Amino acid sequence: MRTSRTDLSRPSRPAGADPCRLARRGIVKTWGLAGLAAAMLLAAAPAPYALDANVRTPVPERNYRSAKDALRAGVREYNAGDKEGAARALEYAADQGHALALWKLGRMYADGDGVPHDDLKAFEYFSRIADASTADGSESQTSGVTASAFTALGTYFLDGIKGTYVRPNPVRAYDMFNYAASYFGDPNAQYNLARLYLDGTGVDADPRQAARWFNLAAEKGHHPAQALLGDILVNGSGGVPPQRTRGLMWLALARDGAQGRKDEWIVNLYEKNWTAASEDERADAQAQMQTVGSIRRRR
Repeated sequence: MRTSRTDLSRPSRPAGADPCRLARRGIVKTWGLAGLAAAMLLAAAPAPYALDANVRTPVPERNYRSAKDALRAGVREYNAGDKEGAARALEYAADQGHALALWKLGRMYADGDGVPHDDLKAFEYFSRIADASTADGSESQTSGVTASAFTALGTYFLDGIKGTYVRPNPVRAYDMFNYAASYFGDPNAQYNLARLYLDGTGVDADPRQAARWFNLAAEKGHHPAQALLGDILVNGSGGVPPQRTRGLMWLALARDGAQGRKDEWIVNLYEKNWTAASEDERADAQAQMQTVGSIRRRR
């Protein structure tokens, strides 16, 4: 599935939001797969692909036996605090198309983590993963990296990258989120896709579809999806009938998983709906929470 410069001329449908509104809308960037590097280090297989000159980091003079060897060195140096050395080693592996190295470099440039912040370089690295993904199945050893790359690209296409050839294109954002959500079952992509349906961005507004995708992500423990699904079910919306008890349950689960200031909106949404509920509705919601917890423990 070609995703980068070859498809940037595709016309858009409704215009997306202006830059910097992602956080306010709740659209998330999903490049932080905790522990993924360690778990996939020995399993990921390199695939040949040429590195774009615009994203090139000087390759170190030392030679590595393989892309995996360079990746190991990069992870080791990163964990030791030598992020500049890590970037050079990862570039060696990325030059041979190693998906995990490409992903990690994309994250570093997107976050300004040990390298200058550069969204275009991050976009290029993520694009290379996505463009090479046709040979990978949803159960492949690099599926988590690939799903994360598609989701990151969706976020970039949604608002564009100012001053570059990457223009806002909500239709392409929809394509990226939909692919990662449908093919890989990625909960972050499912959440982002649901937001597009809820807001009518890049696709016709459809609260029923939004609730469907929120539910899929919520079942995987995605707290923002649980919160917005809960709010839809408590109040009903656009053909989605109210299911107040179930909605309150999802809101309570989301509240329990909220972390810090970034999730204050989840707590506020929970408190608004929980305060308006009857005592019987709250009791039933708490009972459903215990049932859900019991099912998860048995799994």
